Amino acid sequence: MIKRGPVHLIGRTAEFAAAVGRGLNAIRPKRRFGPAEIDPYFGYTTKDEIILRGRVISRRPDRAKKLREASPTLWANFKAMAALFDTRELANIPILCEGQETSSDEEGYFNLTLPRPEEENGWVSFSCYFNEQDDPVKLAALLPSPDAEYGIISDIDDTLIKTEAWNLIRNLWNSMTGNAQTRLVFEDAVTLIKTLHDGVNPVFYVSSSPWNLHAFLDEIFERAGLIRGPKFLRDLGLSKKNLVKRGHNTRKTRSIDTILAANPDLPFVLIGDTGQHDAHVYHDTIKRHPERIRQVILRAPSASIDKSDQLWIDRIMATGTPIYVGETYHALLKS
Repeated sequence: MIKRGPVHLIGRTAEFAAAVGRGLNAIRPKRRFGPAEIDPYFGYTTKDEIILRGRVISRRPDRAKKLREASPTLWANFKAMAALFDTRELANIPILCEGQETSSDEEGYFNLTLPRPEEENGWVSFSCYFNEQDDPVKLAALLPSPDAEYGIISDIDDTLIKTEAWNLIRNLWNSMTGNAQTRLVFEDAVTLIKTLHDGVNPVFYVSSSPWNLHAFLDEIFERAGLIRGPKFLRDLGLSKKNLVKRGHNTRKTRSIDTILAANPDLPFVLIGDTGQHDAHVYHDTIKRHPERIRQVILRAPSASIDKSDQLWIDRIMATGTPIYVGETYHALLKS
């Protein structure tokens, strides 16, 4: 049986990495941050709007990345991962794009909305600036095709990428000592996402991984051939609107609700695992959104399923929603 404590261990891992970043600041306080830059995130669309997303930050000199590229040792990988959290978030920075303007919040995040064109679909990108004299940053967003039959919402950790999030020590080791070339992506997950995508159905990703890892995850996805899609990740920071940390279930629930609200005409397939209470989250999603969930697919990291997860799996079955649970997706792909 999989053992879990009262806290979600993936969150503990992210907090550990953030603590390492803060520790580096304390050890070497004289090191300076670089100029302000936009960390771009994949955007999404509603029926009427395009939502571009990103974060305004400044970084330390990227020496860890150079060390990793020269010699991909465990220590170099660890420093490179810690460096992703060693940033300064910049508030109240104006962002300009296509005649629209917004400003970064106290944690550096921003959303910028544009009118959605009537005839366009697929990936679109826009040039965004701090001001018109700066070099632009491209922000991309996905416009689902009108030919889509359904959408896909997938968890990432232990669903697509092996992290062993249910075990703190293994999770820390996998997360902090690997790099984008060594992280294990399940081949059957790549095949499953491609099969469901079928060239037209939009894919969205939800995870407890922090936004600091957006580019890192995108690199892993590209290497593995995973279908690109907007990601909904976790804010590690404390702000006026986030003084109490949201639980894993709450964050994932809000992300799923946002995706469903943005695509009101599509049913969805939900993909997750039995190591992070995804069955509970997906059951509640089915109850909140009757007729919107086409199927639930869960990877079981172990042949034995936690009693709590089994309870929610049984409750999903009781709703009449098709559900698949297995250690791999091979049987599902053969059906």
